Amino acid sequence: MARPRLYRTEAVVLKRTDFGEADKIITLYTPHLGKLRAVAKGVRRPTSKLGGHVELFTHSQMLLAKGRQLDIVTQSETIHSYRPLREDLTRIALACYAAEMLDKLMEDGVESYPVFELLLHTLERLATAADPELALRLYEVMLLGFVGFRPELHHCLNCRALLVPAGNFFSAVEGGVLCPQCGRSAPNARPLSTNAFKLLRLFQRGDYALVSRLRVSDALRQEVGGALKEYTQYTVERELKSSAILGSLRA
Repeated sequence: MARPRLYRTEAVVLKRTDFGEADKIITLYTPHLGKLRAVAKGVRRPTSKLGGHVELFTHSQMLLAKGRQLDIVTQSETIHSYRPLREDLTRIALACYAAEMLDKLMEDGVESYPVFELLLHTLERLATAADPELALRLYEVMLLGFVGFRPELHHCLNCRALLVPAGNFFSAVEGGVLCPQCGRSAPNARPLSTNAFKLLRLFQRGDYALVSRLRVSDALRQEVGGALKEYTQYTVERELKSSAILGSLRA
């Protein structure tokens, strides 16, 4: 259904790009209109009333006007600013990764309220959690599932045998986990430890209350993070720019 000339929507700012002398093109994710791009006119001027309400990752209530090519943000009022994200380099890098992943995986105009809700929960967790990296890992697995790329973690992708925790292999190319017998002969599969397998399954359940209580070793973080990075990169067919930033911060 066509949008009216003026319409209101909640939105989260995923991306901002300078446009002209004082404007910005902003990429928004909304609960009922999906992803869209709009122009925030004059937002780079010090006197702009929009400025603080269209910052990256800000959750706002917006009034937009339909334009010929891009709609125009005419009003915006902040609902949640997630201020701690702007005070910690690691947290903001994790939020950049979450936003870029959503931007690459979602087509314009595809509505998904569960994805919008997941994004809001994740920004809150990234801003406040004692271990924000675990919140991002859960987000990765859940988002992949919502957009149709749910990793297979219960049956071998080759022989369909029910998987048990020990001795498995992970394959981004195949789309999940292979049993020990099939994985050993798969050229694109990497060994997956028992703890990594269990952690990936836990992420897929979406139980953040349980995930937030975990204490995860650096080795396990690297293994699970590496597998998900490889899978996400294969899915979006490119490496996310924010992934390199995260890597340099860890280094």
